[in-house]
Amino acid sequence: MASVNDSRLKPSQKDAADQNFDYMFKLLIIGNSSVGKTSFLFRYADDTFTSAFVSTVGIDFKVKTVFRNNKRIKLQIWDTAGQERYRTITTAYYRGAMGFLLMYDITNQDSFNAVQDWATQIKTYSWDNAQVILVGNKCDLEDDRLVPAEDSQRLAQELGFQFFEASAKDNINVKQVFECLVDVICEKMNESMDGDGPVSKHKDSSPQDTSSEGHSGCAC
Repeated sequence: MASVNDSRLKPSQKDAADQNFDYMFKLLIIGNSSVGKTSFLFRYADDTFTSAFVSTVGIDFKVKTVFRNNKRIKLQIWDTAGQERYRTITTAYYRGAMGFLLMYDITNQDSFNAVQDWATQIKTYSWDNAQVILVGNKCDLEDDRLVPAEDSQRLAQELGFQFFEASAKDNINVKQVFECLVDVICEKMNESMDGDGPVSKHKDSSPQDTSSEGHSGCAC
């Protein structure tokens, strides 16, 4: 069996096996099918990209450890299926999520039109103080753009979300989106020192362990 430090392990595999962290944040990537959620996650966690489209079945996740303000934070990043038939499965994972990347495709108007519905699901199924970033993916396809950035910025302001355009293919704003989300979560947790949000302190836990017991506000 490969050790944690085996050079053959991908970065996300090493992070998944690493139990040395200060806090653990559960993040979800949601949005319509084919907007690039899986590619976005693989670009961030493994710095890889493939143009082959394979629809996510149900839900999958990757783990990445980051350092922010002298704190080692383990991220559980869940990649959800966008198809309606999986909606009951994926919304069950909203509970305990600290942050969401709500993604649409700038070349697909329907995916942008669905943002409001996804935002309603977040409000319905997640923790009240979960943080959300609206992400317009595939900005490398500027010639095929159907969703003006101005429209997205306006909607993000109405919903109270931060907004980025990004590209998993060209690795544009991928790291920045996740860093922004982590920083906003830390900031909000610092404002609520009683720690009533679902942030896990370091403990032995499986990816499915998202109970609120032992949770504390982030001091990063």
